Amino acid sequence: MSLRYGKEFLMIPGPTNVPEEVLRAMHKPAVDIYEGPLLETTDYCLAGLKRLFRTDGKTYIYAANGHGAWDAALCNTLKRGDKILVLESGRFALGWGEAAQITGLNVEILPGAWDKSVDPSRLEERLKQDLDHEIAAVLVVQVDTASGVWNDVAALRKAIDAANHPALYMVDTIASLGCMPFEMDEWGVDVALTGSQKGLMCPPGLSFVAAGPKADRAHETADLRTNYTDWTFRQGAEHYQKYCGTPPEHLLFAFHKALDLIFTEGLEKVWHRHALLGEATRRAVAEWSKGGVVHFNISEPHARSNSVTVVGIESGDAAALRAFTKEVCGVTVGGTIGELSGKGIRIAHMGHVNAVMLLGTLSSIELGFEKLSIPYGKGGIHAAIDYLAQAI
Repeated sequence: MSLRYGKEFLMIPGPTNVPEEVLRAMHKPAVDIYEGPLLETTDYCLAGLKRLFRTDGKTYIYAANGHGAWDAALCNTLKRGDKILVLESGRFALGWGEAAQITGLNVEILPGAWDKSVDPSRLEERLKQDLDHEIAAVLVVQVDTASGVWNDVAALRKAIDAANHPALYMVDTIASLGCMPFEMDEWGVDVALTGSQKGLMCPPGLSFVAAGPKADRAHETADLRTNYTDWTFRQGAEHYQKYCGTPPEHLLFAFHKALDLIFTEGLEKVWHRHALLGEATRRAVAEWSKGGVVHFNISEPHARSNSVTVVGIESGDAAALRAFTKEVCGVTVGGTIGELSGKGIRIAHMGHVNAVMLLGTLSSIELGFEKLSIPYGKGGIHAAIDYLAQAI
């Protein structure tokens, strides 16, 4: 018997649930791209990005997914043949490095594990070895949705400073911005980027880049610029230049409304909501893991993110569990990817999500464990509820 008929939950780490208000904001005719309300929308969105990134730097909007933002960050600041250091902790920093290779950059990987965060001391050690300062940029993700890791961006900045190294510091916040604290200027990040489809509660299709003063200076000599990504052109006087052509109007209407929702709730309160839901998820997984089959992918408790929890399932029943939650309960949880493919599930708790949605998701997973005879420690749901009851 199926129990799925009703409001279905999409609990994957992107794209995430789009609020009804955001969907309605797109349901309007196109407008003039040269004057009037769209110019006000652009100004609001660019200023809103500064509030999200916590920066006084310049912000840019691209009609692209996160890979487009990767290219924009690299092409606007670096020169052909420059060496970059990619900090591995999952799939997506490596993907950024692969994009860099295609543009003609020399990529070095600082090897890491998919169950741990990047070790700042190893970064400091490697940069101290770079006596000629050949490394032009350091690339890292704050949260990697493939592994579920959270990397300490501030601590990594301190490691760069301790090595007295001049490399640009670039951070991918695609799976973290709008979900957990990010302080671009305070933490000394030179380039930050994100996408619209995760914590920012919008449809896929927009990506965003923020550039600090050091990145601006690097831009002056960058020789990888492309027509579409070029920051100089996008700083031009004409409105269309901010998009290198026709603006993605309806996605901008959506983003404007999403920013309204975030700032009405309060950015710090948004972070706190994600922290509560993330910890409630971890309390449930901790109980489930007592059965010997289910386990956290991230072995370091401090490095588990507040936007997605990656859960390993030893018996190989992850696909059956995902099929059960979706087809029987109407809850879609993510599958694992990369080197973890097929070895577990990913529970997203990012963006437009509340306690009912999360507890329903955890309940459907626990029901699946029971129905499919997957060994698990009982009491996960009670542990999540007990935590929330005391925390709120």
